[in-house]
Amino acid sequence: MNTQARWLLYIGDFKLSETVIVSWIIMAVLAVASYLLTRNLKKVPETKRQIFLEYIVLKLYGLVEDTMGKELVKRVPNIVPYIGSLFVFFACSNLAPLLGLRSPTVDLDTTLALSTITAVLIYSISIRFSGAHYFKEMTEPTPFLLPIHLVGEIARPVSMAFRPFGNIMGGTLIMTLFYQLMAYISELIPGVGIPFLQFIIPIPLHMYFDIFDGLIQAFIFIMLTMVFIGNSVEFKEEKIKK
Repeated sequence: MNTQARWLLYIGDFKLSETVIVSWIIMAVLAVASYLLTRNLKKVPETKRQIFLEYIVLKLYGLVEDTMGKELVKRVPNIVPYIGSLFVFFACSNLAPLLGLRSPTVDLDTTLALSTITAVLIYSISIRFSGAHYFKEMTEPTPFLLPIHLVGEIARPVSMAFRPFGNIMGGTLIMTLFYQLMAYISELIPGVGIPFLQFIIPIPLHMYFDIFDGLIQAFIFIMLTMVFIGNSVEFKEEKIKK
């Protein structure tokens, strides 16, 4: 059973994998949807569409402020649209199998790239708020602990990448094996040449692995992103005040 992404597009020596192409499709759909949903917005909402969008945005701001703190959101306002975009892309990637597409999050490169962005945000925001105190903390309470601190910093994005990758990959493997089992059982039924069991029985599994688990993994990923960034900045600011 092959779980690797297939190469779908060849341009000379340059080739694109299924993961990249599906990711581009998702980004294109989200870009078009964003344009269509945000056209002709008014200062005072006049349509149900705008009221719904403002409700979602306010809820997102509330979640980010409750998790990361109002002061951080005030000083880094772009963090809110980043968290929202991260969740929407992650959720759409996990829901892609419902349309017969391979989820980009089944590829470790995707989750590792997203977790690396979070790691870069942690370092950049921490350095911006605390400067040299960020590097000083690496050597506390003794400089001999510097290697351990460095390992912890490296392990953070790696653990964030492997957690959703492992869950989504596990669900994909289970669904693949289940489809093969349904096809085998259908072949055992005399007079039936169509694997009809594949069209009915896997529906509850799709609802769990693709919808429920997919959305849960997307939510967990953004929560970890907010907690790591919020705790890091809060810790640095407390040390500066001392």
